[in-house]
Amino acid sequence: MSTTLMRAARIHEYGDADVIRFDDVPRPAPGPGEVLVRMAATSFNPSEVGLRAGFLKGLLDVTLPHTLGWDLAGTVAETGPGVTRWAPGDAVFGLVSGSAAEYAVAPEHDLAAAPAAIPLSHAAAVPVAGLTAWQAVHEEARIQAGQRVLVNGAGGGIGLFAVQLAKRAGAQVIATASPRSREAVARLGADTIVDYTAEPLPGGMDVVLNLAAVPEAEAAALAPLGDLVITAATPIDAPNARHFVSRGDAAQLAAMAALIDRGELVVEVAETHPLTALADLHRRAEAGQTRGKIVITL
Repeated sequence: MSTTLMRAARIHEYGDADVIRFDDVPRPAPGPGEVLVRMAATSFNPSEVGLRAGFLKGLLDVTLPHTLGWDLAGTVAETGPGVTRWAPGDAVFGLVSGSAAEYAVAPEHDLAAAPAAIPLSHAAAVPVAGLTAWQAVHEEARIQAGQRVLVNGAGGGIGLFAVQLAKRAGAQVIATASPRSREAVARLGADTIVDYTAEPLPGGMDVVLNLAAVPEAEAAALAPLGDLVITAATPIDAPNARHFVSRGDAAQLAAMAALIDRGELVVEVAETHPLTALADLHRRAEAGQTRGKIVITL
């Protein structure tokens, strides 16, 4: 009996971007409580550079060969035994490891209905970046109306969501952004924009959100700027600083989808590329040549 194959971006060893291979592998089948999703798109996350290089061993252990990708957006192709939440043809999105492939299997409760107001491929820009921003704003920092919040890395994929969510919470948002990201950050609601390439960062903050993978010394300099420092990127060794790793949460994704459909949360997609461009995106990210969310169509 022949096996149906699919294309997947995988690593068989840790190393530079050349270790990324585009393999033809058997298409997976959903088990009990799982669905098989025909992928519309995934997205590129800079943290995958660290995973591919082996820098995240112990934090994100994977079994090699490993299929890359964490952001899933697509349509349900098949349901496993016991699935009641989804049916073939449903448009879904979620945070699912191994999504840089033509098909991916996901537990049914890890998925949410994709927002209808944007292209399905653009929904792939939301899970990792959106969930990290949501959890930083609402769970870790618990941002309240009237607080002064500094968003460091506001022009990145996470930062663009964090600016919007902090503003929705009623905060006064001070955002760091380079000149190339200034327009997008302003459009999404930042009250003040600081060009970190030319200006010192302001202090006196209630909350500092560090969403940029900056050198340790640069990250440490953020600690005196606010009462509470939440970092989703470079850890900061200070009494007022806390590092966290985001998690999948279908209820939070559903809440963001509702905001997107009401036009209250904007999804910015900076670039769109095919799966075969993934290795080049890794190289560009290492050279500091990427910004915002980059969608990878499948």
